[in-house]
Amino acid sequence: MTSRKVEVQIERCPWVGIDDPLYARYHDEEWGVPHADDVRLFEKLVLEGFQAGLSWITILKKRDNFRRAFHGFDAARIARYTERDVARLMADAGIVRNRLKIEATIDNAKAYLKLRETQTLASFLWKGVDGKAGAHRHAAFGDVPAATDGSKRLSKALKGAGFRFVGPTTVYAFMQATGMVNDHLVDCPRHAVCAKLQAAFVPPQV
Repeated sequence: MTSRKVEVQIERCPWVGIDDPLYARYHDEEWGVPHADDVRLFEKLVLEGFQAGLSWITILKKRDNFRRAFHGFDAARIARYTERDVARLMADAGIVRNRLKIEATIDNAKAYLKLRETQTLASFLWKGVDGKAGAHRHAAFGDVPAATDGSKRLSKALKGAGFRFVGPTTVYAFMQATGMVNDHLVDCPRHAVCAKLQAAFVPPQV
């Protein structure tokens, strides 16, 4: 008698396209996990800006291409990009070819480097939410807001520091992704996991 392997179906957040293995892995391993890695935070902030008007799965499928095209999101190198680099990126079919967003990325790299003269990007961002992660208990996808007062304040702070393509909606998506808020639905297994990670996370002070 042979045994049959029973596949357990995980009840993830009902995102459009969540059946895609790449998207499911992103949901299960990255989204909602707090961290203080400046390079990853800078990358995510840039990619959220590119995502504006598109779906995140579109950006996710191109993420490796973005990393290659933008030299691993090395801000010091991006800040030195010239018009020749802009032309190179505009000709790269592997990324989202939007001149305004490409030029904004160069400006954001410069803003990031300026910020790093006095503090880390992580400390700046977490100070923007008073050093506390938001613990939400949404039961339905429709309950999750597109922006909050917190994302409006952080958006204003980022713009004040010279960042572009960081409106309140874009910033809230960034906050969700980086664990500044826990917007996994309460019946999603990742809600409890991310809640524990948030509780254990100590935001950087400098």
